[in-house]
Amino acid sequence: MRPPPDAVLSAIADYVTGPPPESREAYETARYCLMDSIGCALMALKYPECLKRLGPIVPGAVLPGGARVLGMDDELDPVRAAFCNGALIRWLDYNDTWLAAEWGHPSDNLGGILAAADWLDRSGRRVAVRDVLTAAIRAHEIQGVLALENSFNRAGMDHVILVRIATTAVVAAMLGGTREQVINAVSNAWADGGALRVYRHAPNTGPRKSWAAGDATSRGVWHALNALRGEMGYPGVLSTATWGFQDALFRNKAITLPRPLGSYVMEHVLFKISFPAEFHAQTAVECAFKLHPQAKDRLDAIARVELTTHESAIRIINKTGPLHNPADRDHCLQYMVAIGLIFGRLTADHYEDAAAQDPRIDALRAKMIVREDARYTADYLDPEKRSIANAVQIFFEDGTHTDKIEVEYPVGHRRRRAEGIPLLVKKFQEALAARFDPARCWRVINALQDSSRLDAMRASELMEMLTANSSP
Repeated sequence: MRPPPDAVLSAIADYVTGPPPESREAYETARYCLMDSIGCALMALKYPECLKRLGPIVPGAVLPGGARVLGMDDELDPVRAAFCNGALIRWLDYNDTWLAAEWGHPSDNLGGILAAADWLDRSGRRVAVRDVLTAAIRAHEIQGVLALENSFNRAGMDHVILVRIATTAVVAAMLGGTREQVINAVSNAWADGGALRVYRHAPNTGPRKSWAAGDATSRGVWHALNALRGEMGYPGVLSTATWGFQDALFRNKAITLPRPLGSYVMEHVLFKISFPAEFHAQTAVECAFKLHPQAKDRLDAIARVELTTHESAIRIINKTGPLHNPADRDHCLQYMVAIGLIFGRLTADHYEDAAAQDPRIDALRAKMIVREDARYTADYLDPEKRSIANAVQIFFEDGTHTDKIEVEYPVGHRRRRAEGIPLLVKKFQEALAARFDPARCWRVINALQDSSRLDAMRASELMEMLTANSSP
């Protein structure tokens, strides 16, 4: 006898086929999330290593009237377009973040959501940007709530598994899938298993971590399209003894949804605003910026630098020894702090080989000591705080030292929204200005800052404004 659907599958299907969220804060935050994700994608177009992974999978595999790619002129099938959009959004490690037992970047799902929305809208099924925002809120919620207590990284799996699950669910619903079709699609997404985290950790760190989310969100679109074509599902995919996900891959632990699905995650999501850096290091880099005036002219006189952090940062980004590529460097706590102390700023270019040749960086890294503060770890896991605390203090050879600079909540945290949102808009405007002419920038900014107009705008109209060959 085939079992009934696992409870997690049913809850996800009920959520995405039910009434849309009602939170005004969630929709307003989703608008900024969309804005920020577009900006991150446009900034990534500057980097050849990213560009060479985009476009049709083989020459000529295009789809006139299909889904567009942010900042480019490609028209592709929605699966490939989802990969390209997802890779662009994630490439610079600069889009939003969610931290819990598992972590990740919920706006990765916009790669698939935007591709599906553009293709559907151009194919005759009207999709408004309001629908895109609803899908984003739901994708954030599915990924983020699953991350609260289910630690896939401790089972050796990468967090992009949750991008695949969330994209599959919301795109199946966008396509008009029934509850049963959503369950079928999501069950197949779980049946894929999980990508290994091997590409995120030394000594194997590499650029796959920058396109893994594009791969996951495109796979979600693929599963959703298959389900709408009648592909069967596997209702016991999580709980089946021996062969189900929990026994086979999750070390016999149950997958849980520890809170009802609503709009909690979008309301609390973390934005990367001031610089691209793995989020566990964001506050450490803020500390380094504050200490830069005291350090920049005394680098040779530094005896040691003490970094106080939380357990997750120690487990993920505490690295000594050689760093082999940009993917290695942007996940090294010591490297990011060293850049902040030396230069007082941090950009994606600081992770490139040319910048990394500066001998002062590794010399300073060698003087760093990393310690855990148990309070920081507890506050990181506290659902009422979700802090990402770090502290930095410099000790000099002559016995003097700086103050211990501590930052508990980064500028992208919900507790700092009033400070952060104007900076987020500025980040977006600068990304647009680097890619488009002033007239186009004005059109895009005007559309995205007017929430009523944006809600009613067609998804294809938004994507048209953001392609390389947009009409005036």
